[in-house]
Amino acid sequence: MTRRRFLTGVAGISAMAVTAPRGWPQSSTQATSSTQPRPSIPIIDTHIHLFDPTRPQGAPYSGPPGVPVEPSLPPRYRRLASPLGIVGAVKVEASPWVEDNLWVLEVAERDTIIVGVVGNLEPDKADFAEMLGRYHKNRLFRGIRYGNLWGRDITKQANNPAFIDGLKLLQQADLVLDTANPRVDLLQAIVRITDKVPDLRVVLDHLPSLDPTADTRQAYDEALNELQQRPQIFVKLSAVIHRVNGKVSTELAPYRERLDQLVSRFGEDRIVFGSDWPNSDGVAPIDKVVGVVREFFQTQPQRVAEKYFWKNSLAAYKWIKRDPSQPSV
Repeated sequence: MTRRRFLTGVAGISAMAVTAPRGWPQSSTQATSSTQPRPSIPIIDTHIHLFDPTRPQGAPYSGPPGVPVEPSLPPRYRRLASPLGIVGAVKVEASPWVEDNLWVLEVAERDTIIVGVVGNLEPDKADFAEMLGRYHKNRLFRGIRYGNLWGRDITKQANNPAFIDGLKLLQQADLVLDTANPRVDLLQAIVRITDKVPDLRVVLDHLPSLDPTADTRQAYDEALNELQQRPQIFVKLSAVIHRVNGKVSTELAPYRERLDQLVSRFGEDRIVFGSDWPNSDGVAPIDKVVGVVREFFQTQPQRVAEKYFWKNSLAAYKWIKRDPSQPSV
């Protein structure tokens, strides 16, 4: 749908109630033509966390501060996500314990809404090759996460030969590197890493939440200028709702300019959706998270929305279809 047709449809609605297509829930911010509604778009959520603090060993992470602690498991996620049109999700690591790779794979196997797992392995460790080979035997294991988390520092590892050798093994296994917690120096590190491992698929997480300062703006722009030229690097438009000047808004307006910039830089083929649930509960419930990006992509052509909400995630993660509701190319 072109922007002109979209606006024409809005003008013709007036006071009529509009029923949203399945998978695009009705909201006060949604506008669509009553005669030519936008077709339903299934959603693959590429960023959720699973944990269970009630386990005997507990959990190293159990949700954002200020939110009641409760297990974050697939059935709970399904209840929240299915009404929003989400048909599948990629679980991203939420634990530095290597044994939790097995735990989460076992949890994921029991619910078909989980289409992939991004685990926790350290590429510079002596046993990385063995561990990677072991977990890669599970079809749901889609890659690893590494960045600025659990006391790790990817900016230093970018110059570590053992770390780079481990990432070469990851690339050879056709698995993905998910980054953790964006900073300008992390973007610079990914430039250096992909100089050395050019075919490695990388997903940059939460980039909309990175607000460069006046001092870091030039370095930020230079890093993005370089990264946008590398087609194997994807951008996760997640953590869109975040604190801006100390305040959180669930409206699109404060975030639109940043989304426009990132989509313009990286193009329609390299952007993916992620909710960051349940960490997102620290700023907004998941329906608001989906609502903001749904509103933004309602003004984009249909093909762009489809790429963002599911098609590009297949290219980035090569996730496993486990249910008829999950789309395929």
